[in-house]
Amino acid sequence: MDLTQLKMFCAVADSGSVVRAAEQLHRVPSNLTTRLRQLEEELGTDLFIREKQRLRLSPMGHNFLCYAQRILALSEEALNMAHGGKPAGNFALGSMESTAATRLPSLLAEFHQRYPAVNFALSTGTSSEIIEKVRAGTLAAALADGPVNADELNSCVAFPEQMVLISSLEHADIVTAADAAGSTLFAFRPGCSYRIRFENWFRNAGVQPGNVMEIQSYHSMLACVACGGGLALLPAAVLAQMPGHERVRQHPLPPEIRDTATLLVWRRDAFTPNVEALKYLIIEQFDEKSSD
Repeated sequence: MDLTQLKMFCAVADSGSVVRAAEQLHRVPSNLTTRLRQLEEELGTDLFIREKQRLRLSPMGHNFLCYAQRILALSEEALNMAHGGKPAGNFALGSMESTAATRLPSLLAEFHQRYPAVNFALSTGTSSEIIEKVRAGTLAAALADGPVNADELNSCVAFPEQMVLISSLEHADIVTAADAAGSTLFAFRPGCSYRIRFENWFRNAGVQPGNVMEIQSYHSMLACVACGGGLALLPAAVLAQMPGHERVRQHPLPPEIRDTATLLVWRRDAFTPNVEALKYLIIEQFDEKSSD
């Protein structure tokens, strides 16, 4: 087993096609087919389910893919370290939707100016999803809401956040969770830390909300709330940037629900030059804003 075989395996797993993977790697398809068969023989198991027009990962292939991606990432990091430890190469970064919309544009623009040899690949998802990908090694780092409970992960505060509860303009005052009992909640899919925070607010108060309707964007969430469909909890920084934010009413929240932070998360054994550079750029930008 060598790095070339692992690159071939990952390319085929991603594309589902030997032909497309061969085009990406500038090789002939027969070469990939032979090398993948050799890899499977060495491992003693099939990594793919072979269909007429497509290859699908077998259960063992799914497990092996995580290890292959981590090995390739570590090999690239080792090369970077050997070339002076400067930020370079591919940098797979995960982010919550809210952070990608409010914090990342200026941060990544500055990072690119300082470290043009780094190629970012941004992936968005819920906090639990992207933290798990960092733990598995498929993301080098992530900007997520906590907590981070895995022993193999490290984290630090990247940005403080304040959450805000919104309703239609006509809605009565909401001071406690009891004032919102039975209301429909708009939130992202399970695994979203903000959704968990929202639901816990009701649970800790001993009251029940209405149904939770899953929404895939903050803009759709705002529109549903403005029309009187229910309530939503979202970062104040996100709401402030959204067109139409004046169409909803904001309600005060207790500090334990209102105050949170976005964390930078990385593996303890993979604090690479790329991750280190991002960490200290975040610290630098946060200090500048705090002193304004």
